[in-house]
Amino acid sequence: MSEKGHIARKRRHRRVRAKISGTPERPRLNVYRSLNNIYAQVIDDIAGHTLVSASTIDRELRGQVEGKSKQEVAKMVGELVARRAQDAGIKTVVFDRGGYKYHGRVKAVADGAREAGLEF
Repeated sequence: MSEKGHIARKRRHRRVRAKISGTPERPRLNVYRSLNNIYAQVIDDIAGHTLVSASTIDRELRGQVEGKSKQEVAKMVGELVARRAQDAGIKTVVFDRGGYKYHGRVKAVADGAREAGLEF
C-alpha cells in the first residue's frame, strides 16, 4: 500500500473507531488485512482485552489454506473466529472493518462469521 493509501486508511479507521466501541456485552470484531494474511479479533475495549482471535497463520487453518483463494481463506477465518467467540459465550458483536472498504476479503470475513452464527 502506498504511503498515501496507508494514511487514508488510518484516517478512515479513526473515524470508524470514534463511533464504535466494544463492550463486555457486545465486543468489537476487528479485521486487519495484510497482503498475504488476514486477522480477526474480538475485543472488549472497556477492559482492553482480546477475547478471541483467528488468522490465516493459525495452526488450525494453516494446513487448509493451500490452493484456496484469499477470499475463501478469509471466509474460513470468519467462521473460525465466530466458533471461538460462541465457545466463549459471545453471540453478538460490533463489526469494525478497520478502515478498509466493506468489500472483498473484509466482506468475506463478515459473511463467514455471520454464517457461523455470530450476529452483527
